[in-house]
Amino acid sequence: MAQRLATEYVNASMCLSEAQMSQFIHKVYDPHVRQRVKVLDNGSQEVVLEDDGGEEVHLPFDLRDGNYVCELSFRLETPHLTNVMRLLFAAFKGSGMVTRIFNGFMMMYYYENGRVRKIVEYSRESYKLVFELKDTLAELQSIYRNEAIEQEIESIHTRINQLLDQRFVASQPKVLDRIDDELRNCSRRLFALEA
Repeated sequence: MAQRLATEYVNASMCLSEAQMSQFIHKVYDPHVRQRVKVLDNGSQEVVLEDDGGEEVHLPFDLRDGNYVCELSFRLETPHLTNVMRLLFAAFKGSGMVTRIFNGFMMMYYYENGRVRKIVEYSRESYKLVFELKDTLAELQSIYRNEAIEQEIESIHTRINQLLDQRFVASQPKVLDRIDDELRNCSRRLFALEA
């Protein structure tokens, strides 16, 4: 298994209510990670996480409209602090890009509201999409709302009615053959669309 060298959070953000902020402060369960909370003058807070090796991450939460908002980029190298941050980021619906750096390649995780939306592997020579979350419900709703097929069916019905009217008054065999060919094509397309 590849050894992770570092983890980078790029344009990471979390928005917490006051209750969530209290939960965030008490959510660190790793005995190798300590935390301190600094309360600032304007009600904002800074959470400092530190592991046994001395690596720290400072998470500034600005108080905005009753919510605590944290926006920053940082790099972690130790596994305990990295794991704690991963759990907090997912639990409190963080958004942003998390890059896990290994020897010879990187894995980029794109988070939106605590969920991984896409994973891309980058190496010196290649780029590979590993995972992308499909919003199947939205796609199905979009297809359901798409009325293009119904409009095409309606236009085929109109064209069939026109052809039948033309066939009723036509007397030349070539004209009748052309109309019959077009009617066959319309009926095939109509069958395919209605299926």
